[in-house]
This record gives sequence, C-alpha cells and structure tokens, in this order.
Amino acid sequence: MAENPFFAPSDLPYELPPFAEIREEHYLPAFERGMAEQLEEVEAIAGSSEPPTFENTITALERSGRILDRTTTVFFSVASSNTTDGIMEIEKQISPQLTRHSDAILLNRRLWERIKQVTTDDPEESWLLEKYRQDFIRAGADLSEPQQERLRELNEELSRLSTEFAQSLLKATTESALVVTDPKELDGFDEAKIESLRKDDGTYVLPLLNFTAQPGLSQLTDRDVRRRLYELSVGRAPGNFAIAAKMAALRAERAALLGFPNHAAYVVADQTAKTVEAVEEMLGQLVGPAMRNAKKEAEALAEQAGFPIEPWDWPYYTEKVRQARYDFDDAAMRPYFELNRVYRDGVFFAATKLYGITFTERPDLGGYHPDVTVFEVSNEDGSPLGLFVLDPYARPNKRGGAWMNNLVDQSFLFGTKPVVMNNLNVTKPASGPTLLTYDEVTTAFHEFGHALHGLFSQVRYPRVSGTKVPRDFVEYPSQVNEMWATWPEVLANYAKHHETGEPMPAELVEKLKAAETFNQGFKTVEYLAATLLDWAWHKLAPGETVEDPEAFEAAALEAAGVAYPLIRPRYRTNYFAHIFSGGYAAGYYSYIWSEVLDAESVEWFKENGGLTRANGDHFRRELLSRGGSLDPLTAFKNFRGREPGIGPLLARRGLV
Repeated sequence: MAENPFFAPSDLPYELPPFAEIREEHYLPAFERGMAEQLEEVEAIAGSSEPPTFENTITALERSGRILDRTTTVFFSVASSNTTDGIMEIEKQISPQLTRHSDAILLNRRLWERIKQVTTDDPEESWLLEKYRQDFIRAGADLSEPQQERLRELNEELSRLSTEFAQSLLKATTESALVVTDPKELDGFDEAKIESLRKDDGTYVLPLLNFTAQPGLSQLTDRDVRRRLYELSVGRAPGNFAIAAKMAALRAERAALLGFPNHAAYVVADQTAKTVEAVEEMLGQLVGPAMRNAKKEAEALAEQAGFPIEPWDWPYYTEKVRQARYDFDDAAMRPYFELNRVYRDGVFFAATKLYGITFTERPDLGGYHPDVTVFEVSNEDGSPLGLFVLDPYARPNKRGGAWMNNLVDQSFLFGTKPVVMNNLNVTKPASGPTLLTYDEVTTAFHEFGHALHGLFSQVRYPRVSGTKVPRDFVEYPSQVNEMWATWPEVLANYAKHHETGEPMPAELVEKLKAAETFNQGFKTVEYLAATLLDWAWHKLAPGETVEDPEAFEAAALEAAGVAYPLIRPRYRTNYFAHIFSGGYAAGYYSYIWSEVLDAESVEWFKENGGLTRANGDHFRRELLSRGGSLDPLTAFKNFRGREPGIGPLLARRGLV
C-alpha cells in the first residue's frame, strides 16, 4: 500500500483530499497504520523522562495522529454523503476499533499524570489545557481499573449500536419511500417535480427526508396520498426503537460510572448551559406560549378545511390559510430561487459585503461525486483563506438533512488553511434549473454560517479550530447567517426569475416578510417535542430500562406538556438520527439555546446598520475567528456587549 493516499499529506491546494485517488481498499490499511502510529506517539509522550511541559505534552498530543485524522475525516464524510455497501461494512468494522483507540489514549494513566502536572500562563494554552483535562476526566481517567474496563465495554457497544441505528435508518428511509403508479396521485406538484420522481419501471417514487412533516404534505392535493406519505414517514425503521432504548440505558449506566445522575447531566456539564436546570428553565418558558399558538393555528386550519384536520392535513391547509391571509404562495417563489444564483448572488454576495471575501470556482479540483463543486475563498486583499466545497443534491446513498464538516482544519501549528464542506439534500431535477423552496434557501444560508465559522478560524491548535465549540453554541453563528436571506439588498441581488431575470416582485417580498411569524406555533411545538423527547430518553436513571419504547415516547411527551395529536415531534425516536447516531444526545436543545444568542445578535446587526463591513469585521474578529479557543459566552459578550436574554427570541417567533 505504498501508494495509499492517506499516508502523506495531500499535495493538492489547501491539502484538499485527493478523492480521485482514494479507493475503498485504502481505508482499512490507513486506519490501522494511523491508529498504530498515534499509539506509538502517545506512548512516547507518556513515557518521556523529561518533566511535563505544555510543549512536550499538550502540543505533542496535538501533533499526534495525522494519518488517522486524514483518514477519519475523509471516510466519515464519504460515509455520510456517498456511501456504498463496502463503506458501510468498513464502518461497522472500524467504529468499535476507533472507540477502543480513543479509550486507549484517554484512559492512559501515565499520560494523565503528565497532563495533570502541566502549567502555562498563556491564555489560549490555559484554555486548551483545561479542555484536555476535562476530556480525560469525562472519559474516566480517574476511575479504577475495573470501572475503566466496564467503561470501555460501554463505549464500544454504544459505538456499534450507533452505526447500526444509522445504517438501519438509511436503508429504511429508502425502502419506505412513497411509490405510486398513477401520476395523478401527485397532483399539486409541478410537471418538472413529477418528472424528477419517475423511474425506469414507470413508477413514481417520492423519497422520505429525515423528519416527520415531509415537504410533499404541503402540496399534494389527494388527502389519502398525504396520509400514506405521513404514515410512511412516522413508521419507518421500527427496529430502531429497540436500539434507541438500549442506547439510552447504556448511556445512563455510563453517566453513573462517571459520577452523574443521568446522561443529560453528563452532557450539559460540558456545554454553555452547564446545568440541567438551566436548560429546563429555558424550555419551560417556551412550552406554554408555543402550545397556545399551535392550538389557535389548528382552529384556523380546521375552519379553512371545513372538517377536523389530521396531522397529514396540517402542512397542506397551512399553505391554504397562508394564501388566504397573506396571499402568499410558496410555489410562486420557487422560480426566483435558482440554486446557482442563490449561492453566487445571495450567499456569497452577503459574505462579500460583510467580510470582503470573494469566491472563485475551481473546476480543476474535484470531490467524491460529480455533483460536488469546489470554490477557492480569498480575503479582500487577495490573500488565500481556504476552500469551500458544496454538495447540494439528495441521493439514495446520502443521509438526510443538511450539515457542514471540515475536510481540513485551520491550524497555525500545522500551517493549514481550512477546507470546509456544506451538504444539502435538494432534489435534483431530471433536466433544467434547480429551483429551491424558501426553506431550502434558508438552509443554504444556515449551513454557510457554519462554513464561515470554519473558514474564519484563526487559532493555533486543531483541537479548538473552527466549529469545535460546545454543541449548544455551534448552531449560533449559522442561525445568525440566516438573517441575510431576506435582507433587502441581498434578496434583491439573487431573487430573480430563472427565465426572465426579472427581480422578485415587491409584493411577493412583502408577503414573505408578513408571513414570517405564521405557523410558528407548529414549528416551535414540533421542535420542542423532539427536544423534550431527547431529554426524556437521556434523563433515564441508571438501571432504568424501557420495555415499550413507543409507550415511553408517548408518556414523555404527555409529561412535558407537548403531547398534541396534530403535531408529532420533528423527529420520533425511530428516526431521531441527531441523538442516536449524530452526536446530539441530550443536546438537541442546542438549536433553541443557540437561537437565543442568534436573536440577540440579529437585533445588534439591525441596531448598527445591518450589512456593513464594520459589522462583519466585528463579528468575525470577536467571535467567528476565535473557534473554541476561549469560553464561548465570553466571545458572545465581547461581540454583543452584554449577557443574552430570551426576549428577542420570543418576539421573533411571535410567542410574546
């Protein structure tokens, strides 16, 4: 395997992974060499006869595992975005091995003793040192040998179950797609959409996206078809209920082993929220207003429908009421939201106005799939900043949702500039332009907010680079970036008809703004139900088991005050990938926690003139560039000038 592309840094610009050279057979040898090499490096650090210093211990750890970092980054990016049967088999095999490898480092007693002796006066080094100490303590470094052995078993089993959950969901989501033979059943979709769903065998297949309320529910006119689509959505991957219950029980046991009453307490102690009580106080302020608004919305929908509605009717009649109240038609906007223009004249335009950065497509640089586009990003003075990689389209072998990840971390230690990637799940048309919904436009701006967080990172150590911040802080910069989607100067620049080039009519723009708080009761309840379901699973006490996960889910929603037959959680247990395979366990609250900071920041931008370089430079300097190199709330206060409050969020959601 002398030609294995992972064994040396990529010689492509910015060390972009050489996807054209990478084959499936490269992964396992690279994982094996990478883990072995890092363990040798760690052993050298732990066994050193020199007194422990920041440089020979912490910096040395930061330098370790380069082959493994390159391999892991590429492998899991491809596993999420363009998987194969071979990749899935490797994932099953390697995930437990990676868990054992991590435990071998974090439970190394000699290494831990050295770390405890390190001191430094440098603020960035002090923060990183504290992060390392917390990593080791929270991983069980102070436990007895028998306790550590049980911890290893728990970690390995959880890793295996997480992979099983994710792969089961991917398979079930594909198999649960709505299949119709008569295109008349798809009435409500335009001809281009229907044609994009047609398969070679003459059937029409509407794939599921990874949340409860499928987009098609707002358009399909046939009520029975809507019911079938909805029931397929909520009923997919039933086997995952048992996996989830087992994972929750194992997480509770692990939390107890580490000295916490439950997994939620374990997770939140390392977040900006700090305590279970802080999270529950914030969520509690939202449940009552959200439920009241949702029930008022339901009354309006039933009046519009002329009969008591069901869950699969809500999105459809929402659009009817929206049209009646605001003369707003989401479908009428799609011709003005062409994918390339949204990015080049919207997302990129706003970033240029705020931060002075520019984007140049690099057709000479490729990704793992033909749909991937690479852009070089430069500062205003022409100096190189990094690469932005975009993969916008849905595929059967791509997980649902939208996300950002780093392919290369910015680090002064290694002299690397960031390579960041955005994944979306937009349906690719059979021919012609790709027209987005307004929600998809918002998602594009959101994910690019994550990308900016990665691109603007200016830190020395990869452990705190870019978006490596607490989970309940990471969504904050991305949510702030959503504000520019409807900022007048930005919207006017990209919202142009894909055929005529005419700007979106002023009346459509006004209707869009007038309707912004409409249906926020539904959206907030849907989100809170998922958040509180996550919380219920992860407040299980050690030894507490769940025999009937569906009954547990129903009881948890009832107890939290969000059990409402017309609004199911955005994610039910069986397809809640965020918490059972995506790293958000006991952390799904982070979206609304981050939105508190986001709403405060949007208010600041508006108070200070909006889309200006001065504002962008301030946000970049005080917050985006800092990554995880200082306390996140300190960075927020340095930017905002005060502690955050919940008032702006309640006003934004129409919940005052």
